[in-house]
Amino acid sequence: MSAASPAAETAAPLLELEGINTYYGQIHILQDSHLIVRAGELVCLLGGNASGKSTTLKTILGLVRPRTGRVMLAGEDVTRMPTAHRIRRGLAIVPENRRLFGPMTVLQNLEMGAYLRPRSDLKPELERVYSLFPLLHERRSQLAGTLSGGEQQMVAMGRALMSKPKLLLMDEPSMGLAPVLVERSFEIIQQVNEAGVAMLVVEQNANVSLSIAHRGYVLSTGRIVLEGKAADLLENEDLRKAYLGR
Repeated sequence: MSAASPAAETAAPLLELEGINTYYGQIHILQDSHLIVRAGELVCLLGGNASGKSTTLKTILGLVRPRTGRVMLAGEDVTRMPTAHRIRRGLAIVPENRRLFGPMTVLQNLEMGAYLRPRSDLKPELERVYSLFPLLHERRSQLAGTLSGGEQQMVAMGRALMSKPKLLLMDEPSMGLAPVLVERSFEIIQQVNEAGVAMLVVEQNANVSLSIAHRGYVLSTGRIVLEGKAADLLENEDLRKAYLGR
């Protein structure tokens, strides 16, 4: 299990949600939501269907604007800033179901992740991704749509890493994967985090998420109802009954 280092625990927040209240029309979705991810941390956000997880991600990305509260990214208030500005500030996402360009090759998919970076950065970033995922170098000429689910997850993560993000968002990385591939996917997530990339993993699978995370938050009907170190949350009786089935 991962454990947060003393440096990570005292580092300035890389991402901070402060008192976020988000609405869809008159429906109050996120209610005084708060969340922090520090440099080097792997933090998971847990919750069931309709808990507000997707709205939280959309708020972080700037696809949904909160009525009140602030989104801070690397010390800057980006609450009113467009998504493109946030991406330039170091945000990247691996979307739910990976959403690769199936008719394009692995290499072409990876190159799409670096569209905001200078062409001179392409080769070193490719080498960095290939060092993390040697299989992608072997499959670089293969069409992404012909890969297995686990291999597609590597491509999706590699594509996001091509932008050299400070913070990587993962949206339901276990969705649609066989159990054996879920375990491998989270091994890869941990590997990327250990390479120095801060991560926020949004998941329903509490057991596997908390097993690799430093800290966690539990979202229920738009409110953060539990938060703490991952090891403590794994032993929390309410969480175990609601999410872990034990």
